[in-house]
Amino acid sequence: MKAVFSPSLMCMDLTNFREQISILNNRADRYHIDVMDGHYVKNITLSPFFIEQLRKLTTLPIDVHLMAEHPQDFLIDACIDAGASMICLHPDVVQRDVFRIIRHIHDRGCQIGFVLNPATPLDTLESYIHLIDRVTIMTIDPGFAGQPFLKEMLSKIKQAKELKKKRGYSFSIEVDGSCNESTYRLLAEAGNEIYIVGTSGLFGLHEQLDIAWEKMKRLFLKETATIESP
Repeated sequence: MKAVFSPSLMCMDLTNFREQISILNNRADRYHIDVMDGHYVKNITLSPFFIEQLRKLTTLPIDVHLMAEHPQDFLIDACIDAGASMICLHPDVVQRDVFRIIRHIHDRGCQIGFVLNPATPLDTLESYIHLIDRVTIMTIDPGFAGQPFLKEMLSKIKQAKELKKKRGYSFSIEVDGSCNESTYRLLAEAGNEIYIVGTSGLFGLHEQLDIAWEKMKRLFLKETATIESP
């Protein structure tokens, strides 16, 4: 399977928003937007308004990672209205209403994914994993960029890949956190499919984003060239 790259736009240079999106539109596969409420994690980043402005500049899919205590109260519909293609939620905050929320998001014509924190096991999703479009595995604690990679999460990626193959599920597997030169091979060997690239994987590689993108792709191909396709 071809590797998919999803730039995390909380790491971009927002002073050059239009220019950077213009560069990424011809290179990226999709965009990753972090929306935090300051409660689920102690940080506040992007918003539905940002998604709305981004949608004016791109036709690429926009994946929205909601780190919020009560996303069903406002944020889910606000992000879909703004142009989100996929809503990714943390299971611990929606378990009580999870089937209703899955149905609602699909009825709105949007895909749904679930994000597993490092301490959240894959079997948390067991009752509804057959209904979802994405499993995102955090390889850092959520909320802040630039944290060290947690190698313990590689077994969770392998577990998701094996479950997908065994049961014929269609969800994609994504990794969020420290996708870069030092982890590409480990992630690819474990079975990852979508790489969220932030500061260490993309935006910090060069001050010119087009050059940074080409460097990222060279590093990825270098690190994964000898891995056999499953």
